[in-house]
Amino acid sequence: MLPDLSIVAPMYNESQGLDDFFTTLSPILEGLELPWEMVCINDGSRDDTLERLTAFHQQDPRIKVIDLSRNFGKEAAMTAGLDLAQGRAVIPIDADLQDDPMLIPEMVAKWREGYEVVLAKRASRKEDTPFKRFTAGSFYRLINIVSRVEIPENTGDFRLMDRVVVDAIKRLDEKNRFMKGLFAWAGFKTCTLTFERKARTKGDSKWNYRRLWTLALDGIFSFSNLPLKVWTYLGLAISS
Repeated sequence: MLPDLSIVAPMYNESQGLDDFFTTLSPILEGLELPWEMVCINDGSRDDTLERLTAFHQQDPRIKVIDLSRNFGKEAAMTAGLDLAQGRAVIPIDADLQDDPMLIPEMVAKWREGYEVVLAKRASRKEDTPFKRFTAGSFYRLINIVSRVEIPENTGDFRLMDRVVVDAIKRLDEKNRFMKGLFAWAGFKTCTLTFERKARTKGDSKWNYRRLWTLALDGIFSFSNLPLKVWTYLGLAISS
């Protein structure tokens, strides 16, 4: 029997937090009283994340493990998880539990009401540094000025998507994938829930400023033709 709900969790060097992740998520999913699966993607971890995921799978076959051949990055790992998730609804979530799993029952309730996308929006960025708050705010303002698709501010990958949404995203053939933009591009009937994002308690963040900057550029170049226009006009001016 195919599951009603799939949890998709990309993981890179998350061994320290796996116990907390599964002991927190499993009771919440059991309380939903519907068939579920967890699709965990090991994105080329250098610690014992894969071995520990395999052990959890042996304890509960509903925990599925995808092992990528090397570290491809979160966007590629997320794509692999969405490709193999079988649920009628899919929820991507980070393994660090900063996205509040207690929101999942409310997401499922909204899905049962008929919403095809249930966004989880951060109520604030008070746990971020002033510099990160400034850069995040600047990014959303810029990309929504130049983009052809409005990307909801302060929403990450944590959301519920109906199967029709996931199938639409899977048909997109971009090689350099900016998932927040692809999620927004798909559209469909959407509602938003707010939550307070928690601080990471185990392990270290994999997102340094260089990676965040690269991700921001990917988003701007993927969802706007403004850079192409600027360089076209500049090229014409230099040629003239």
